[in-house]
Amino acid sequence: MKLKLMLAFLLLTNCAIAFSQEKQSGKSKKQDITATEKGLIKISIMYPYAEGKTFNMEHYETKHMPMVAGFLGSNLVKYTIEKGLSSGIPNQPLPYMAIGTFYVKSLSEYQASIAPNRDAIRADFVNYTNASPIILVSEVVK
Repeated sequence: MKLKLMLAFLLLTNCAIAFSQEKQSGKSKKQDITATEKGLIKISIMYPYAEGKTFNMEHYETKHMPMVAGFLGSNLVKYTIEKGLSSGIPNQPLPYMAIGTFYVKSLSEYQASIAPNRDAIRADFVNYTNASPIILVSEVVK
């Protein structure tokens, strides 16, 4: 089991590096990405900004998201991490400190893989944030 998780983690890491390198080289095309996302299930984990709330992006990026991605296995298509910079309205507070997104093929497989690992996922929250996330599950339509 641990070997499978390690292999899944290594595969996901290599895919993320390849995607990042492709994006930086300018070879990635928005049309291709959109076409592959249509019909996928998108799980958005949003961490609201509020006075006194903190977020450790390094831990989230290097430990938490790869851990959860490993639990998702072959159902996971990709995941993204966004760092909030500002509100879309001038002089308004930042709505979210960060947003993590998983794109998966099957909602039922996602739920089945998260359920037995829920305690481990929640236990890691204290390592990167004191904010309670808002989770939105949606289907990519375009």
